[in-house]
Amino acid sequence: MKLAYLINSYPMVSLSFIRREIQALEALGYEVQRYSIRTWNDTLVDPEDLREAEKTTYILQTSPLTMLGAVLLTLAQNPGAFAKTLALCGRVGWRSDRGLLVNLIYFAEACVLKQWLTQGQIDHLHAHFGSNPATVALFCQSLGGPGYSFTVHGPEDFDKVSAIALPEKIKQAKFVVAVSSFGRSQLYRWCDYSHWPKIQIVHCGLDPSFLAQEPTPVPDAPGLVCVGRLAEQKGQLLLLQALAQVIQKGFKAQLILVGDGALRPAIEQAIEDLNLQDCVAITGWATEAEVKEQITRARAMILPSFAEGLPVVLMESLALGRPALSAYIAGIPELIQPGVSGWLVPAGDAEALATALAEVLQTSPERLTEMGLAGRRLVCQEHDVRREARKLAALFARYAP
Repeated sequence: MKLAYLINSYPMVSLSFIRREIQALEALGYEVQRYSIRTWNDTLVDPEDLREAEKTTYILQTSPLTMLGAVLLTLAQNPGAFAKTLALCGRVGWRSDRGLLVNLIYFAEACVLKQWLTQGQIDHLHAHFGSNPATVALFCQSLGGPGYSFTVHGPEDFDKVSAIALPEKIKQAKFVVAVSSFGRSQLYRWCDYSHWPKIQIVHCGLDPSFLAQEPTPVPDAPGLVCVGRLAEQKGQLLLLQALAQVIQKGFKAQLILVGDGALRPAIEQAIEDLNLQDCVAITGWATEAEVKEQITRARAMILPSFAEGLPVVLMESLALGRPALSAYIAGIPELIQPGVSGWLVPAGDAEALATALAEVLQTSPERLTEMGLAGRRLVCQEHDVRREARKLAALFARYAP
């Protein structure tokens, strides 16, 4: 079976889980073509991502003249499907948060993609995220292209269900993937119960570079690490407030923020305002090897997010034998067991976060190592990308022609 993957911006730093999924499918014998609507607007630093970029075809790198030619060719080949899809585009665009004009652009992108998939004899199209990649996949199928499926991660997809026509996409898809039980429950909310059977859970997974690596004992140093895009929803500003409270109580701590993003100036200002210059550092974007190194240097991963799907970085931390402190939101409680493999606090509660940070810093390295190993056992059981790829392959075999 020949598959195509469609993502909005690929590759990018935070999408290593998609790369692992594609590579695991290829290891099972699938031929997978990578398509991305646009390139990522920041610098790729990981060698694996750079190799993926060379394998990816970008729709918006197509010239306007070529795109117009694809639209006209699609019209000539199947006027009925063209008219039906244009009407669908109008219905979706009318209620869309992006407006009708942007959806007409998605329609043109779908015409380009449909020609490429036909030329490549692609049997099935899989999109990641329920926003514009799924919209283009929906239009592409309606134009006569291959059937599609898509993976929903959240939280953005659940924040604007009607605006991205999520119910229509679920209805028309061959199947839909959720990455957690929580995610599946949210999809159940937005479709007729007759479509529930085609909503399946396939976890994001880790490859052997994490799962086969022998975990090391947790160090005695008071190091903490937070890996993620520097953005409001990741909670780094709240983490700094909680850390300041802990340090005022006499605790020693060193926090490494691994990542970059639009909130970096505000975070740097908060570090200065809270007098945390001596105990907080920002690395910027890091390679996978650098992320591993930062995790293993720390005694725990801290991720106080306000909105998530099921964070892969928590899986990575547990796989490397480090417990995690995060928030009671979305699918995170399916991954972290309080008192067993980490700590969970109410999202947005700086005082509760400070209390938990103090517990992390007071817990012995031996106990932290036990907690990390407990989390590792769960990750190895539920988040091995090879096992999850076989689940996905079974769905392709069942629902794709």
